[in-house]
Amino acid sequence: MTAPLTPRDNQPPEEPRHPEAAPAADHGGLGGPELARELREGALIALLVAATGLLLGLLWNWLAPHVPLIADTRSVYLKNTEGEESIGADGTFLLLAFAFGVLTTAAVFLFRRRGGIPLVVALVVGGLLGATVGWLTGMWLGPTPDVAEHAKQVGPGVAFDGPLRLQAKGALLAWPIGAMLTQLVLSALFGPPDPEPEVPYWLQGQEGQQEQQFQGQQEQQPEVPQWLRENHDQRPPSEG
Repeated sequence: MTAPLTPRDNQPPEEPRHPEAAPAADHGGLGGPELARELREGALIALLVAATGLLLGLLWNWLAPHVPLIADTRSVYLKNTEGEESIGADGTFLLLAFAFGVLTTAAVFLFRRRGGIPLVVALVVGGLLGATVGWLTGMWLGPTPDVAEHAKQVGPGVAFDGPLRLQAKGALLAWPIGAMLTQLVLSALFGPPDPEPEVPYWLQGQEGQQEQQFQGQQEQQPEVPQWLRENHDQRPPSEG
């Protein structure tokens, strides 16, 4: 016979660990390759969305009303002092940016068919960059911002278009807001359902045991004779 093994330094013996309780293997980082892939896709989506801001600037310069100016030999004035062209330019940019947010988000959703935090961040950042690119592109494509030089070129008493400007800088947020609202609606209507939570390993065997106990109880119940089943509703004959 051999003596039982004594734990070293009076330490209690290690208990066997459940095979499913072992820590998951490290896949390189907190999120693993899946998170890295989503981050790369998010960066690419943000760049593509921002690039569409060039089209926004082109449409804004084409559709927005321009402010007419007129000059004399000394100063430059508004041709129509009660005109609302500057407000119309801001409103046009606001509507176009919101529409671009809806369309770009719908296109990305149709391509990926799933959401995620990296995708939402990419749409918001790309939308803000796209709105900024559209704003700068529209001003660059519009009339020159040097009003004095432009007035000298056309001559006194001749009306000309003033530079295209965005007075309300808050309109730059129309694209990200449209993107977030569209992503929320599409995810709620057509997104994949949330996965069911996994059963903890210490409860995985209890369901099978309960099912076996239920089946055993059914098997242990005595079988009712056929004649008793047929006559169980009949009333006994009255006495007397």
